[in-house]
Amino acid sequence: MLHRPIQVKPISGGLGAEIEGVDLSTLDDTAFAEINQAFLDHQVIFFRDQDITPEQQLNLALRFGDIHYHPYMLGMDDHPEILEIIKEPGETYTFGAAWHTDQMFNPSPAKATMLYAKETPAVGGDTMFSSMYKAYEGLSDAMKAMLKDVKTFNVGDRFKNMGGGSRAERYAGNKSMAGKVRDPGNQITEAHHPLFRTHPETGRTGLYIGSHTQGFEGMRAEEADPIIDYLRRHSIRPEYLCRFRWEPGSMAIWDNRCVQHYAVPDYNERRRMHRITIAGDVPY
Repeated sequence: MLHRPIQVKPISGGLGAEIEGVDLSTLDDTAFAEINQAFLDHQVIFFRDQDITPEQQLNLALRFGDIHYHPYMLGMDDHPEILEIIKEPGETYTFGAAWHTDQMFNPSPAKATMLYAKETPAVGGDTMFSSMYKAYEGLSDAMKAMLKDVKTFNVGDRFKNMGGGSRAERYAGNKSMAGKVRDPGNQITEAHHPLFRTHPETGRTGLYIGSHTQGFEGMRAEEADPIIDYLRRHSIRPEYLCRFRWEPGSMAIWDNRCVQHYAVPDYNERRRMHRITIAGDVPY
C-alpha cells in the first residue's frame, strides 16, 4: 500500500500546526518521521479525534525519547509515566496556569510534552503556546549582545514571583492535584541555563525563560529582576502565540526547548488530561 503523506496545517504565523490523516495508535515509521519533522518545524503540533490507550500513548512517547518523571508529582498508579491532570468543578487552582517551559529547573529539562485530552469543559480550558524562536528574533541587536552570555537561575518550587509559597500550598485549591504532590528527595530541582538557548536539532536560537526563572547568575536581584520582567512580557507578545481549543481525543505535542505554554484557567467544569514528558539534554 502506498503511504499517504500526513496533512500539516499551520494555525498561526507564530507557531503551531494541526496534523490530519493520522491514527496515532498505528503509526508506521514513515508517518512518524513526518510527524517528527512537523514537530521540529512548527514547535507544537496538534491532533484531533484520537482514541488511544495509556499503553499506546506511552509507546508513542517512547518514539520521541526516554520518559522524564516529574520530581514533584506522582504519576498514575498503573502508569507512573503518565501524570493525570484533573480539575473538578469548584476547584480554584489550575495546573500549569503560568507561562513556563516544562521542567526548566532540571539540569536536563524535558525535551517535549505530550498532552492527551480525556475530558474537557464545554467552553474554556484552552492552552496557549508562544514561540521562543520568535521571541529571540524580536529582541534588538543591542539587547542580544548585552545578554548573550547570561545564564538564568531556575527553581522548581517556592517561586519568589509567586509569593514564595510551596507547591503544596499553591495546590491547596485543587484537591485532585494536591494529592499527587511528593517530596523530590535528593533529585536536583535547581539549575542554571543559558538565557539564549541553541536548539540541538534545528540549530536555531531561542529565548529560554519562564516562571521558573528567578534570577541571573552573577547579578544582584535589583539588576536582574527588571530585565527578567521585561523578557517575560516580551516573550508572550500576541504575534508569537497560538491557542488550542481542546476536545476529548485531542492531543498536543510541544517542544520545551523552544516553546512556552500556559493553561488558561477560565472554566468551572471537570477537565481530565494525560501528560507524558520526554527526557531532554543539557541546554547550551
